[in-house]
Amino acid sequence: MPLAHPIPSRRFFIRLLAVFVLGTTGSLRAAETVNEPMQVCAGQPAVGVPDWIRDEVIYEVNVRQYSADGSFAAVEADLERIRDLGVGVIWFMPVHPIGAVNRKGPLGSYYSISDYRGINPEFGTLEDFKRLVAKAHAMGLEVVMDWVANHTAWDHPWTRDHPEFYARNEAGAFVPPYGFDWTDVIQLDFQNQDLWTAMIADMRYWIDEVGVDGFRCDYAKGLPTAFWDEAARQLRAVKPELFMLSEAETPQHQLAAFNASYGFDMMHAINEVAAGHHGASRIDDDLARTAVRFPTGGSMLYYTSNHDENSWLGTVQERLGGGIEVFAVLTFALDGIPLIYNGQEAGMAKRLEFFERDPIDWQPHALADFYRTLCALRTDHPAWHTGSRFERLPTTENASVYAVLREHDGDRVLALLNLTGEPVTFDTAHTGIGGTWTDAFTGRTMMIEPAASFSLPAWGYMVLTCDENE
Repeated sequence: MPLAHPIPSRRFFIRLLAVFVLGTTGSLRAAETVNEPMQVCAGQPAVGVPDWIRDEVIYEVNVRQYSADGSFAAVEADLERIRDLGVGVIWFMPVHPIGAVNRKGPLGSYYSISDYRGINPEFGTLEDFKRLVAKAHAMGLEVVMDWVANHTAWDHPWTRDHPEFYARNEAGAFVPPYGFDWTDVIQLDFQNQDLWTAMIADMRYWIDEVGVDGFRCDYAKGLPTAFWDEAARQLRAVKPELFMLSEAETPQHQLAAFNASYGFDMMHAINEVAAGHHGASRIDDDLARTAVRFPTGGSMLYYTSNHDENSWLGTVQERLGGGIEVFAVLTFALDGIPLIYNGQEAGMAKRLEFFERDPIDWQPHALADFYRTLCALRTDHPAWHTGSRFERLPTTENASVYAVLREHDGDRVLALLNLTGEPVTFDTAHTGIGGTWTDAFTGRTMMIEPAASFSLPAWGYMVLTCDENE
């Protein structure tokens, strides 16, 4: 959800708890907006990810800003370039009509949905979108849609035909979600089981009518997990390999509904390490929390940018400085699913406007080849597939260096990452690093002993591959 929809602070949740306990004169159903307590799910089996995404990279498309005319046709014309980057999944930000009532800015927020079965005319027609999805499928790409279930625009037809679907205040009026500045949308009431039926039917429409392969579910923690469990059950009865991504870091989401969750904490860790507020071991702190909280076989989405990060919190240049490449390598080296936001491969250095047209400045850039190499590593090396063995190697400079060994059936990938702006020389020792390795970015071959020394420049990295089956 866009951060004209800001991330709630700890103070917000304390305030919300007070509303739950003490009541309010403003809302009859304020308690319904309290997020479920986080469950500790370690040891329980996760849904797991479909096999088709284990070796893929997700590419997020912001249709409005993708081109000068902001159309489906422009994205369709660029599909070959997207595919040649090496990604396998395209995630489209919301393509639905945007509400006119209380709209933000001249064009409004994508996340203010006025018709779950409609198409934003700003982008084109339903037939245009069908053709785009069909062409993506013909090229071997999977397609994921953004789904905004927590709230609708003020002028969604349900406000007229099913007002009982919405939360109300004591005066009987619709209300925006509590605690945010999301004034362009109103809160749905998921205590109403008929709403569940209508919402799931609308989601199924896009599977039946367009053939989408999954949903990225916006602000998923705003809804009961029981709803997502039921939605996933019904939708997977239609499409068993459907991919469900939760825009939340809620462990119980992956017990029955979601295949993967947002790595919000890891994104924060990356920003903090890049700024010098923490050493490289801050990464391990997040991985440890995830291991304790999430079910066995769970998966996280890792990224250095997306639409929220870019528009509201800063470009990668602003947040990561000289570490743009090394932190991108980290998001691929971790055991999860990596994401690229459109324009990163073109060195995009501006915050894209959210409520008005602000096209990406597409230009040749060295980052295109950089991301192409990362995507090829992800696709070609089972060691970098989701679920393969992951181990951080100890080094003599753990505050600066994050060294990762990934392994699967004789395939090994070693990533040596300097997460600081100072050059570093370090030693590491592990039986898994002995052998002949190839540098994925230079093609250089080298012999490495089980105990070895390395030097990396500021923000430097090496990604080495070794396949014992070759």
